Amino acid sequence: MAKHTFQTEVNQLLDLMIHSLYSNKEIFLRELVSNASDALDKLQYLALTDEKLKTLDFQPKIEISFDAEKNTLTISDNGIGMNEQDLIENLGTIAKSGTKNFLSKLSGDKKKDSALIGQFGVGFYAAFMVASKIIVTTKKAGESQAYAWISDGSGEFEIEKCEKEGQGSEIKLYLKEDEKEFTSRWRIEEIIKKYSDHIPFPIFLHYTETKSEGEGDSKKEIKEEKCDQINKASALWRVAKKDLKDEEYKEFYKSLSYDSNEPLAWIHTKVEGSLEYTTLFYIPQTAPFDLYRVDYKSGVKLYVKRVFITDDDKELLPPYLRFVRGIIDSEDLPLNVSREILQQNRILATIKSASTKKIISEIESLQKDEEKYAKFYKEFGRCLKEGVYSDFENKEKLLELLRFQSNKSEGKEISFKAYKERMKEGQKAIYYLQGEDLELLKNSPLLESYQKQDIEVLFFAEEIDGFVMPMVNEFDKTPLRSITSKEALEDLGTQEVDKETQEKYKTILEEFKKVLGDEVKEVRLSNRLVDAPSCVVADPDDPSAAMMKMMKQMGAMGMGTEMAEPKPILELNPNHTILTKLLLNNDSVKIAEIAHLLLEEAKLLEGGKLKDVNAFVKRLNTLLENTL
Repeated sequence: MAKHTFQTEVNQLLDLMIHSLYSNKEIFLRELVSNASDALDKLQYLALTDEKLKTLDFQPKIEISFDAEKNTLTISDNGIGMNEQDLIENLGTIAKSGTKNFLSKLSGDKKKDSALIGQFGVGFYAAFMVASKIIVTTKKAGESQAYAWISDGSGEFEIEKCEKEGQGSEIKLYLKEDEKEFTSRWRIEEIIKKYSDHIPFPIFLHYTETKSEGEGDSKKEIKEEKCDQINKASALWRVAKKDLKDEEYKEFYKSLSYDSNEPLAWIHTKVEGSLEYTTLFYIPQTAPFDLYRVDYKSGVKLYVKRVFITDDDKELLPPYLRFVRGIIDSEDLPLNVSREILQQNRILATIKSASTKKIISEIESLQKDEEKYAKFYKEFGRCLKEGVYSDFENKEKLLELLRFQSNKSEGKEISFKAYKERMKEGQKAIYYLQGEDLELLKNSPLLESYQKQDIEVLFFAEEIDGFVMPMVNEFDKTPLRSITSKEALEDLGTQEVDKETQEKYKTILEEFKKVLGDEVKEVRLSNRLVDAPSCVVADPDDPSAAMMKMMKQMGAMGMGTEMAEPKPILELNPNHTILTKLLLNNDSVKIAEIAHLLLEEAKLLEGGKLKDVNAFVKRLNTLLENTL
């Protein structure tokens, strides 16, 4: 007998489980049945494709039994089974990457954390909510040695060799004293029908039925061993839509996704013709915890003629739709299709393209309910922007789904279409201001001329906007223009500063450039400002802030040369009092202080960081002293 210690993360999860993280403990049975179904899926596939296992007599099933007197509950399957190494990897560690990231997101709020646990798929450990001890007896298909895994969830587990007929796994739970409800035939049947009715393999419940025979003194009770199938065992996605109720769709989603919430929407499609396939896709209410991780888990399972093939292929849908959960079941793919073949398969490419269009169409329909769409967009709007960047075929449709705040939207997000409907007569473009802090954008001095002319400006306030939106040249034949661009200023009718004013400020501009040196690329006058004395803008030929951030990250990882930070252009408002008074001042020291302060003020308003905060404070204090 070999003793092993649980991985640290498993101990943390066990602690959460044992202290009733789940608000409804009954979910443990759903998790164990789901694991059994996965084991049957794997063996069903191998029995058809692996020469060593093709002769196996395999009739997939899940069996549940209980003993009320001994207070035990047993769930068994005749699926793929495990050997010693599998037991250590599957029941002693969490091999899935991102575990620490997942644990860091646990808040202590039982309801929220329960949903996260479900998404992460650590269902086996949920059994420790109701069990004081668990014994897993298992034998891997094609192998002769069976093993028993034993643990009370206190930090260690034991593995020993044992005897077992046939492949598969048996999980025996020694229930806690206050969990006797799970040794009731009716309670078990209720849970299975609620969560696992559409597991595509039969689930049998073994129980003892007591009957009375005879009358009076000759009356006696006879115990009869019975076994009933307690689920439909039909692949729900194969059932016609007209024969399914909303509740059935919702419960199947929960068993498929480990999500305790109901789905936001679903798309059920059966295609017949040159290609035959069925798809059932769900849009969740909340984002999976690993949505923005490179090693995210695919949410779509691939079946061929109802035989499970894989749930780990990220090619089944475009990466930006990785939040979608569901099933693809093809009649035309070969059962032994490999991952390499999948990535280049014409049939799957056709299914992928058609499915993408169907999902986008469903997202479009969500827009009819503003509240529901706002909820969806809050969770998955960033993913849609990734699609604009990567899916040229559906780019225009995805653009229609995007939402942004503006200087006139009063905190609400609007679409490009809504913006166009509100455009002023004669307005030439859709104008935007890009940055990474919404509040700073709302208060940017660059907006002043647009506010004065009552022109709406969209705020592109997410980091991803810096990559995506420069690629979007137009929407519905209307150009998109940054308000910092030369074209936008020309549209606005903001003429260049006249020669007379340029000449008047020539010395000031030269002094500013001399004083500021390498801190700026250029110092120039601008008519775009109304109330502010200065602003900083980027040279359109320079890389964006988002691009710079990405280059820095790549440089830090040794994947490229880190680029030098581009210098801003300082623009001055020739009509502002500070500038007009500077014309009358010959104090070079004071001009130098003002030059630095106007640059630092402009940087702060744009959300930039000051290299020397102490120098800024010192200059500001000196200025304040001189005014007293």
